[in-house]
Amino acid sequence: MLEHITSLKNPKVTTWKSLKDRKGRKENGCFLVEGRKMVEEAIVSAFPVEAVLVDDARLGEFTLPAGVPAYSMPAHVLAAVCDTKTPQGIAAIVRMAEVELHGPRLVAMDGVQDPGNVGTIIRTADAAGFDGVILSAQCADVFSPKVLRATMGSVFRMGIRVTDDLPGVLSQMVKEGASVLSSQLDGEPFYQRSPLNERFVLVIGSEGNGVTDEVKAIATHKVKLPMRGGAESLNAAVAAGIMMYELTRDLDH
Repeated sequence: MLEHITSLKNPKVTTWKSLKDRKGRKENGCFLVEGRKMVEEAIVSAFPVEAVLVDDARLGEFTLPAGVPAYSMPAHVLAAVCDTKTPQGIAAIVRMAEVELHGPRLVAMDGVQDPGNVGTIIRTADAAGFDGVILSAQCADVFSPKVLRATMGSVFRMGIRVTDDLPGVLSQMVKEGASVLSSQLDGEPFYQRSPLNERFVLVIGSEGNGVTDEVKAIATHKVKLPMRGGAESLNAAVAAGIMMYELTRDLDH
């Protein structure tokens, strides 16, 4: 059934607007995605979709999913709920869920704080053939609007785990036979690295401080990309992309 909402003061609208902030997402256990592609990705994912929101004037453009509450509203009400300046006519309220990490190839982010970098790393991991992503609690919120937009839907296809004890998680993985690669400026040349186990985790550190000392102490491999020009380092997402594609190159054979 389609319910019509007209007022910005509607309690549902107030709740949906709060999802722009980390506090509101945490309190409600939900996040908001915008645009046809992201809504379609959410509907077929493991994340429960709580509601679909549609611009009154654009109802005919979308096929609403059966069994999901839907709400139509004027453009200005939808704009108040959405984070983008020019909403694409449709959005969805999605319940947070932690998708299990399956598969041998993982990337971990150790304090990556730029939302664009976090989202781009998730998207690139999906494209390169990685199986999941681990984020320390110090990273940008994976469910924030900017991170979600940067993932281009990959957040719904990847195993995602957020932890407040990244060193503990990685330490357990090493005990279980995984290799842990720490990307750092004083590491061994990446392209001359020693062999990895079949199961491995690539760790990307924060933009300002790199990988934390606690994670460096756990790493089985400490690696760096060559800097052949004058730059001292690469953007975190660019470095992650280069290494992820190299580490999954055998998938092409």
